[in-house]
Amino acid sequence: MKEEKGYIQVYTGNGKGKTTAALGISLRAICSGKKVFSDNLQR
Repeated sequence: MKEEKGYIQVYTGNGKGKTTAALGISLRAICSGKKVFSDNLQR
């Protein structure tokens, strides 16, 4: 069985663009046949 390596990106900070960036990268990965996990942690 081949071991797969993952990739983690974290978007933080104030202001706009974090959700848009995360969704754009996720869509590109899904279209390339990769698996995507997304979680929204709120305080």
